[in-house]
Amino acid sequence: MDTPIAPDEGEGSPIPTDEDSDRWRATKYTLPFVALGIFDVVLVIGWGLNPIWGFAILPPILFISVLTWIAFKNGFITEREDY
Repeated sequence: MDTPIAPDEGEGSPIPTDEDSDRWRATKYTLPFVALGIFDVVLVIGWGLNPIWGFAILPPILFISVLTWIAFKNGFITEREDY
């Protein structure tokens, strides 16, 4: 399997393939979503609503952010070798 499956694989790829850069890329792309979620919690509490509403929406935001980080770190379906 010498030929790349997708244009972003192989030699000269614009996407780095080392482990540290994958973690950094995942963090860089996920951080804005986490920041928006925390800003949303602060905004809800700042409006004077019951704090439970702010913290009720925080777990889904963090869950989706973790899924996003895992997807960016491990690659999407084009980088899988077992299909």
